[in-house]
Formats: sequence, C-alpha cells, structure tokens
Amino acid sequence: MTATPSLPAPSMTPPTGACPFADTVRTQVARTVVGQQVVVERVMIALLTGGHLLLEGVPGIAKTLIVQSVAKAIDLKFSRVQFTIDLLPSDIVGSEILDQRTSEFRIHKGPIFTNLLLADEINRASPKVQSALLEAMQERKVSIGDTTHTLPAPFLVIATQNPIEQSGTFELPEAQLDRFMLRHRFSYPSVEEETEVARRSLALKLKRQGDGAIPMTAFDAIAEGAQLHLRDLSEAMAAVQQVHVSEVFLRDCVTLVQLTRKHKDIELGCSPRAVLALVHASRARAFLHGRSYTIPEDFFALADDVILHRLRLSYEALALGRKSTDVLAELLRSLT
Repeated sequence: MTATPSLPAPSMTPPTGACPFADTVRTQVARTVVGQQVVVERVMIALLTGGHLLLEGVPGIAKTLIVQSVAKAIDLKFSRVQFTIDLLPSDIVGSEILDQRTSEFRIHKGPIFTNLLLADEINRASPKVQSALLEAMQERKVSIGDTTHTLPAPFLVIATQNPIEQSGTFELPEAQLDRFMLRHRFSYPSVEEETEVARRSLALKLKRQGDGAIPMTAFDAIAEGAQLHLRDLSEAMAAVQQVHVSEVFLRDCVTLVQLTRKHKDIELGCSPRAVLALVHASRARAFLHGRSYTIPEDFFALADDVILHRLRLSYEALALGRKSTDVLAELLRSLT
C-alpha cells in the first residue's frame, strides 16, 4: 500500500458521470437530504454487495430520511420497524393466525418481507428479538410455524442506534455486530449544510387533509417517481462483481485483519468476515467511483467502518485511555 492513513479522509464525491447509477441515486436523494454524501455512499455499497449496515448517530440527523430517500430513488419496497423493549420476534417475522371462517391457520407475513428494512434503534429491543432479526439477515430466510419462507431479493437491513442514550437499551454483542458489513458513525452537518436544511424547512408548505392541514416535513418532500428500478440495481450488482481486486490488495486486507488478532491492546480481533467485508465493500466503492479496479484509497476509506465495530480493546488498554480509532490508525500505518 502506498496511501498514508494519517492524512485526511480521501474525497468521497467522485466526478460527475463517473457512475451513472450512483449519480442518479445521489441526485434523487439530494433533493431531500442536504449533504451526508458519505452515508449515501455507504447505503449504496450495502445495496450493491448484499451486506447489512449499522448507522450510529444522535437523533434528528436524518438517518431515517436518508434510508427512505434511497429506497424511493431505486423503487425498492421499504419497511420501517421501531424497536422497543416489548417488541416480539413475531412482530418482525410474522405469525400464524387462525381464520375463524375456515378454522385453518394462515400466514401473516411481517415487515421483514421487504427489500429494505430499517431497524430503528435496534439496541432498544431484547436480545431475543435482535437474534431473530440477525438470523434472518444471515440466512435470508425465516420460519413461520412449520413453513420456511425465502425473503425478497434483494434483502437488506439498515439498523440504527443512538450512541448517547443507554437507559433501556441492550448493547449488541460482538458476535451480532460482526453480522453487519459496515458500521458508520454520523457526523454533524457543516454550518452551510445546516443553514440549507433550515432554508428548505422554511420552504415547505401545508399538507391539506379535508378541511384541516398540517405542516409538511422533509419526508413529505421525498422525490416521487423513481428513476431506477430493481433491474437497474441487479445490473449494477453484476457490474460490481466484475471489479478487479489485485492479489496485493487482497493480501493487505488479510494482513490488516490478522494484525488485529496480534496487537497487544486488542482483546478480541476481527473474524474472517472482516476480510470479506473489506474486499466486497472496496469493489462496490470502486464501482461507485467509476473504476473497474480497487485502489488503496478504497481500503483506507472503508477501514474504519469495516474494522472498528469488530474490535474489543483489553481492559488494560482502556484503563490507559486507548481508543479503537488510535489502534486502527497504528495498524494502517504499519501497512504503508
């Protein structure tokens, strides 16, 4: 590798026209969402690779709005589940219901039967519910009664969690976090972006309902009329499969993951899933930037999102004030 991880993060906005698929999605989403180009890119990477995405950020930072905007841009079937302490697995997967007229059981499919499922505040649900969702994420199948049902294709889970409020939450254990291909942490918008958010909010009108009216929200302003469809997404996924990954790039991915298992400050290193996530996510990022091959910039741009949630520092390292980001930066420097 020749890139230097100590430098600022590489540019996340490819030149216009580099990838028509990505340009169309970005244009559609930008009509509703201000900024957050990195997050939109991560959502597209997850869609193109079939991986799942965990978004972490404070309330009110447009997590739900971004996911719903991307779903509308590609004409995907979208479902949202608000996770709470009293949620049951059947509330997500579905259940058998007795039909009083026929005295027979019929299947009621839950919101998981969709293309894009938003699991809002996943850490508020009990471990039993989390496990039911994560099993479906892994196998793309669910069992209701004695029948096994295949989930729609594509099927993607984007989960969110609030990093600042821990009361009434159940932290996802490392084994479950490992099921997520990427974990992205939101940043606050810049002054210019936040000003534009306020400006757009002032431009929203009233939504009439009979003789009454309510103020419109950003969700009401999501652009209708998708420019892309499932066939376009499938073709883009096929194109990602053709992106070349060199032996050098592959070896560096493996080396980084191996190093996480040997570092003195890391108690739990990455599983082989981290290698797969880093390679496949890099291919998708290369495609979104209009390239038919991966480069070190893909590796360093995605390392945080792929690696950090799979690490657990030792108690000694935490007592010394060490942070996962610092340890990962050391590992990346050792590859240059």
